[in-house]
Amino acid sequence: MIKAIFIAPQTNSSQQNVNKIKVIARKGIIGDRNYDQHRWPGQNITLIEIENINNFNNNYQQKVSIKDTRRNLITEGVLLNELVGQEFFIGSIKLLGTELCEPCHSLSEKLASKLVSKLQVLKAFTNKAGIRATILTSGEITTDMLITSSNLKQKND
Repeated sequence: MIKAIFIAPQTNSSQQNVNKIKVIARKGIIGDRNYDQHRWPGQNITLIEIENINNFNNNYQQKVSIKDTRRNLITEGVLLNELVGQEFFIGSIKLLGTELCEPCHSLSEKLASKLVSKLQVLKAFTNKAGIRATILTSGEITTDMLITSSNLKQKND
């Protein structure tokens, strides 16, 4: 399920929490910094599991906000890594999981603190920083929409 949605109108601008977004096939999210950016093919939208953010906070005694990961969609109850190479749906919107969204230098800088080093952030989020996906059909995505796929395993399975 989609727990939260974030967009950033410009590179390095603050993430804005919104309840719905309009997505255009192979272009991205209208109003987001990465909309129609051909330099990042297959990266129209990013998703991350809220459980991985919560685990980081619990394991490192941090209070990282879900918006600090700079991902567009915060999910709950879905094993996102299993969607890489797979088509899946958010409501009626079809997407293709293109690759893991591994932690980068900017994420490690943003989440590091006096208690947690940049290297610890990178290690903690390796294989847990979400996925990138290509939007295959246009429409709207709202919070509380379900993520479905014939190959999808829920966290409870």
